[in-house]
Amino acid sequence: MGQHGASHRPCLRDAARRVFIGWGDWAGERAGLADAVVALRVILVKPAPLPRTAGSRKSREGTKQQQVLAMLRRPEGATVAQIAEVTGWQAHTVRGFFAGLKRRQGIAVEAAERVRQVGPGKESAKGSYTVYRIAEAS
Repeated sequence: MGQHGASHRPCLRDAARRVFIGWGDWAGERAGLADAVVALRVILVKPAPLPRTAGSRKSREGTKQQQVLAMLRRPEGATVAQIAEVTGWQAHTVRGFFAGLKRRQGIAVEAAERVRQVGPGKESAKGSYTVYRIAEAS
């Protein structure tokens, strides 16, 4: 069968070869075909994923996600510009991360304070910013 001997793990190629050999064995009434098909099915069937519990996933230390969450949990919160500077992300990536937190992890980010710099002596809309924080559970 395989060229690696008895310790060789069955592979798709070997299983398919066995099916074709069994299929072509007209004189032997396809004696090995049933076993070959079973072996092929075993290889082709994807194993069911292991069930995951809420706390089963181990989080890595020092990730950008952890940095952002720490910034958002501070009493003063964080602006998109501050988070972008720490992570190296673009502003739209930071805002997309906020949406992903809500959707995937159920963590809501709220606009805690909006500072508008428009008017005489102000920096216009370019100087405006919003401070974000993790929303309090209600």
